[in-house]
Amino acid sequence: MNLCVLGAQWGDEGKGKIVDLLTPNFGVVARYQGGHNAGHTVYVNGRKFVLHLIPSGILHDGVTCLIGNGVVVDPHALFAEVDKLAGMGFDVAGRLFVSDKAHLILPYHRELDILSEARRGERKIGTTSRGIGPAYEDKIGRRGVRVGDLRDTSDNGPLVGAIRENVDARNRLVGNTEMKWQDVVADLRVMWTRLEPFVADVSLRLSQAFATGTRVMFEGAQGTLLDIDHGTYPYVTSSNAVAGGACTGLGIGPKAINAVLGVAKAYTTRVGEGPLPTELLGEMGQRLRDTGQEYGASTGRPRRCGWYDAVAVRYAVRINGLDALALTKLDVLDGIETLEICTAYKCGDEILTEMPADTAQLAACTPIYESMPGWTQPTRGVTRFSDLPAEARAYIARLEAVSGVPAAVVSTGSERDHTIVRDDSVAATWF
Repeated sequence: MNLCVLGAQWGDEGKGKIVDLLTPNFGVVARYQGGHNAGHTVYVNGRKFVLHLIPSGILHDGVTCLIGNGVVVDPHALFAEVDKLAGMGFDVAGRLFVSDKAHLILPYHRELDILSEARRGERKIGTTSRGIGPAYEDKIGRRGVRVGDLRDTSDNGPLVGAIRENVDARNRLVGNTEMKWQDVVADLRVMWTRLEPFVADVSLRLSQAFATGTRVMFEGAQGTLLDIDHGTYPYVTSSNAVAGGACTGLGIGPKAINAVLGVAKAYTTRVGEGPLPTELLGEMGQRLRDTGQEYGASTGRPRRCGWYDAVAVRYAVRINGLDALALTKLDVLDGIETLEICTAYKCGDEILTEMPADTAQLAACTPIYESMPGWTQPTRGVTRFSDLPAEARAYIARLEAVSGVPAAVVSTGSERDHTIVRDDSVAATWF
């Protein structure tokens, strides 16, 4: 049983915890897209781990973690993460491998990202300015540098030629300062001495895992509504965060994915610009932000918060073929007298029950809500569904009905054991 775990909203749904929770039942965890703009937060025995590039399964001994060709890799960010884990007692040597086909984020990508965002003015996307988008642009433009290219850093080799051309292009665009291509090449030569032991043919390793019956978990970053093709374009990330991205981002066939689990909060959040129909700008929005500690793991930016958007999650169910939801942060709703669930949008005289492709239309929509009673009894740390307040069970049941799939896992806190796994659900086979 190979499982794909991904975000069913606008990212930051709590995928790190869910992947970490499931990992003991898998031999391999493979990340398939994004870069170090992702922030997967995991709490273990009160210790906080924030992972950006390395799959969340790395916190379990004996598990192999793979970074696929669909990921863009900043080698400095990668080794900063490796060193931080080592300082916390986790040695990744022999357990972490990076695809030789993964593209690199280089210094000029970060500068071009900042420049591009500044030029947009009021139309800014809200990127992390870490070079993710420009690295993917170079990949699609066929001028990118891949991890495996570092094997030949000779002066007359293709790598040096590509770096020279890209730095020259950067200098023409930026203009105020000059970057030296020789410095970039020198840095990459140093990086390669450390990176080489981590480089592998990830597609081949996965094929070998399948052949031996090793269970594999495919880990997505960001969320469905941030997918470059299927998200709220142009306010999206630069890669395919949906389940299909696992195939192209790891070099596997679609039959290798046996099940898909979508992670969704019991409410809705978003970082950056773009439409968010259920956004709460007043006191309730701030309450969700503060109670849920809704500040970006990668940037520290405050997240925009709102009620649960079933239209968005239904869309994620369809786009990804979700088998079930992992519902997170239920405990954040403790003590709220009345909860709202968005089941449709009103746009002019039209009622929409499906996510519109036109982002401007989505921005003009207002949510149509159903109200449900909240609960006063705390849910934090509850591990059995039957121990939840009746109102919480009713709320979950309604989310299942309007989203179209069961909530097979319910998270009631940040720690690993603050989790309910429904015994009668498909998720019971993943543990």
